[in-house]
Amino acid sequence: MQVHVADHPLVSHKLTVLRDERTDSPTFRRLADELVTLLAYEATRDVRVEAVEVQTPVAKAKGVRLSNPRPLVVPILRAGLGMLDGMQRLLPTAEVGFLGMVRNEETLEATTYAERLPDDLAGRQCYVLDPMLATGGTLAAAIDFLVKRGADQITAVCLIAAPEGIARMEAELADIDVPVTLVTAGRDERLNEKGYIVPGLGDAGDRLYGVVG
Repeated sequence: MQVHVADHPLVSHKLTVLRDERTDSPTFRRLADELVTLLAYEATRDVRVEAVEVQTPVAKAKGVRLSNPRPLVVPILRAGLGMLDGMQRLLPTAEVGFLGMVRNEETLEATTYAERLPDDLAGRQCYVLDPMLATGGTLAAAIDFLVKRGADQITAVCLIAAPEGIARMEAELADIDVPVTLVTAGRDERLNEKGYIVPGLGDAGDRLYGVVG
């Protein structure tokens, strides 16, 4: 698995404001959206294209367009939805699927409770959206789910990642014969005893949408 930590002052600036506990939900949503667009630029460097020729007002020009089948963007519910608009801004023609996964707070294991995806993902590039890579269980399970459906290249986009989560993903996906890349705005220090990222930015879902009792 390849890990790419975006190194850009705008990325660092927006991530810093997201971390600030004084940042309210509307501002958090806007900044997360902007940050994902910047990360999407890095994540789509290997998006598949095909050669085309177009007619400009002056002459013919050679260029490229996205290949078929189109990329598939998969936000992990619910917090991943807050990243979808930012990703679609760069990939407006991509298809969108949804994957609902929940983490058991005691075992920290992830289980799937909902999915809306094509039955056959053969030949598809998939972009998985999940704000927080903490223990790595949810994201590793999501990627394994997509690989079993036939996806042949997967890029995960996360706002921040913990080293423990990265290590777990590398271990659990070691036997998967599909290229996997992680693109993130920050590699944080560690997880605490409750499995939260330190220094982190709190619960991304709650900060995006408010606390649901």
